Amino acid sequence: MSRMALFNPASNDTNNNDNDMDDSKAVTIYRCRAPIASLDCMEEFSAGSAGAVASGRPIESKERLLLSGLSYSSSENPYQLTKQVSLPPGLRYRNLGKSGLRVANIGLGTWSLFGSGLTSEKIEEIITMAMNNGINVFDLSEAHSGSGSELELGRILSRKMWKRSSYIIVTKIYWSTRSEEKGLSRKHIVESVRASLMRLQLPYIDIVIIHKADSMCPMEEVVRAMHYIISQGWVMYWGTARWSPVEIMEAYTNCRQFNCVTPIVEQTEYNMFCREKTELHMPELYNKIGVGAMTWGTTSMISSMDRDDRSNFFSRYNFKNKNTSFSWTEDEAAINKESWNWSKDRNQLDKGRKVSEKLQELSILSEKLGCSVAQLCTAWCLKNESVHCLLLEAASEEQLFSGIQSLQLIPKLSATLMADIERILDNKPTRPPAISTLVLR
Repeated sequence: MSRMALFNPASNDTNNNDNDMDDSKAVTIYRCRAPIASLDCMEEFSAGSAGAVASGRPIESKERLLLSGLSYSSSENPYQLTKQVSLPPGLRYRNLGKSGLRVANIGLGTWSLFGSGLTSEKIEEIITMAMNNGINVFDLSEAHSGSGSELELGRILSRKMWKRSSYIIVTKIYWSTRSEEKGLSRKHIVESVRASLMRLQLPYIDIVIIHKADSMCPMEEVVRAMHYIISQGWVMYWGTARWSPVEIMEAYTNCRQFNCVTPIVEQTEYNMFCREKTELHMPELYNKIGVGAMTWGTTSMISSMDRDDRSNFFSRYNFKNKNTSFSWTEDEAAINKESWNWSKDRNQLDKGRKVSEKLQELSILSEKLGCSVAQLCTAWCLKNESVHCLLLEAASEEQLFSGIQSLQLIPKLSATLMADIERILDNKPTRPPAISTLVLR
């Protein structure tokens, strides 16, 4: 590689000994561009000394203490150890979509936490446990626990006085056809965000999610309203939940047309029996417009199977689509109670039996791995690279600890084991074959 000495024009007439200058003092100019660090490299930096393990270089004694959860004291006694909170193995921080927001690969969904009847002290202990284990995403939803979840979380955050940059609050603008506040008008969006800020007692919200699209409201009004609340500093990012890929693309197109902030995330249901959207459409949306996937509903069916009788469980849910949906929104619960009685449909009961048989085979496989079925389902979902953040359900510290420990199963899911799971599930989504327009004519 070429190099040249630094040239000083002022020294031509006074110093003629430039040729005798030592080569060690010459300034080396490399005619190439600096390398750009990859995201994988940045993950190693964020993991601290875990990067030393991944790179294979020898670990110093001080680093070994940090990896074991103990901190090295620099006092008079160099061997004095003090207990320190360390990140659980398998926890990674990734960019949410193609934005610069770094989130943990697992978050805490509070729909079961605030709706379980726990005391405020118990809820605070679970949230503190999540923060101590590196979870920085807390998802709220008025659809499940009402505005009381925001009030309770706001009180906990004000008492703890954590650094604002250390956690990410995700809340939703939910509208229901049965409520007085209908639609996604600019008025509803602005009033909902300001009310959430007052309940949370925070200067801003990190991500606001629009739960379900409104076919009666122009998409231009929705994206302009979201751009407005971001411009005011009330919100940092916005995203969608339960939107179809066509609706997400329409919102992105309107944002580009009117120079508005684009959405960065789509919240979608993802488990072993609901796979099509996350595995087929979300990777395409990420590559085209940079929308990431924040998934939920991974272990909801497992916990419900533990509480309810198997013959009655599958009769309460909607099997009208190819993928089973295990969601509990207000509208769907009312529809299931009023008009749908799947227990009389023998075909739907047969589908429920097949799912139950698959869960039994998965339980046998999980016993061989030394874990529970819920932990296997969580690790299986995180194995998908399209999932940027997985929201865990936890109504107790034991459930949260079990979900965090499932991160250690991800390296154990080899290609052979994943093939065995696919053989048991037998529901891998595939794209329909392309049909020529000439054939349609």
